[in-house]
Order: sequence, then structure tokens, then C-alpha cells
Amino acid sequence: MAALSARSTNSGRNGEPASVGDDASAVEKKATSKRAGLSLKARALNFLSRREYSRLELGRRLAPHADSAEEVEALLDALVEQKWLSDERFAHSVVNRRASRVGTRVILQELRQHGVDVHQTEIIKEELMATELERAKQVWSKKFSAPPDDPRSYAKQYRFMASRGFSGRILQQILGDWEDDLA
Repeated sequence: MAALSARSTNSGRNGEPASVGDDASAVEKKATSKRAGLSLKARALNFLSRREYSRLELGRRLAPHADSAEEVEALLDALVEQKWLSDERFAHSVVNRRASRVGTRVILQELRQHGVDVHQTEIIKEELMATELERAKQVWSKKFSAPPDDPRSYAKQYRFMASRGFSGRILQQILGDWEDDLA
């Protein structure tokens, strides 16, 4: 009887020894603590290995794991110096990812949100403005199969394209030409 009571106190679920459950929780804790124990630089490189980040965005992601703001700034300076981090590369990454679907205004707003330098955004703006009409025509043709035939469809198409960040001037060039053809 004493053996039975000793066995029941040392057993876990389904009659397994308690040490098996303890080992599993110890492995979980070790994995969690190892993840929590990553250095700040390891975290930064982990983020940067997945995609480009702006300096501001990466700093925000690293801040909760740092002891001080100076530590984050020093690391960001080192990453920029070693060319692991570049706002210019980030800006071009955003342009490459978004330019085929949205207009210049949306892209520039996203770059400003991520803290990209004003000089860099002006360069990007010039590049995007040169191709905005062509990009707007491609977006329009993917969504709409026919030019607007009445004021309601014209307004619908105009709103759609404006919500994508294309300028009114570009939209008048695209939709206005077809409106003239209908008359």
C-alpha cells in the first residue's frame, strides 16, 4: 500500500512518472529563455534577414529589448556603418513592393511614416512621378474593363483610383480622355 501511495504522488497524467513532465517543461523554459536571451544585435540581424527596415522602424522594434535608448542608437549606428541597415535600400524596397498597385502619394506617405529622410523621399517622388501615368493605367485596366459610360461609373472609377493614391491630374488624363470619346 505504501508503494502504491508513493507511486501516485510521483506520477503525472496517465500514470507517467512526474520527471517526464518536468523535463518537458524544463525544455520549454530553456527554449523560451534562449529566445529571450538573444542579444540586441542578434535580434536586429534576425529582423533584417527577413526584410529591409528603416532606421526608425528597427529602433522601435528593438527598444523593448534594450536597457536604454543609447544602446539602441549605438547599435543602429553600427548597423548603418556596416551597411546592414540602409534607409535608401528600405525606400527602394517599398517602391518595388508597392509601385505597381498604388500611386505616388501612398508610397510617399508610407516612407514618411517610417522616418525616411526628406531628401531621399524627394528623389523617390521624382522617379515615381515620371511613371505615374503608366502605372495608373495598369491599375485601372486590372480593375475596370471599360471606360466610364455615365457619371456614376465615372465617380466610382475616380474614387477607386484616388483611394489608391493617384493624383487628380493623372485621373483626369485617364478618365477624361474616355469621357470625351463618349460624347
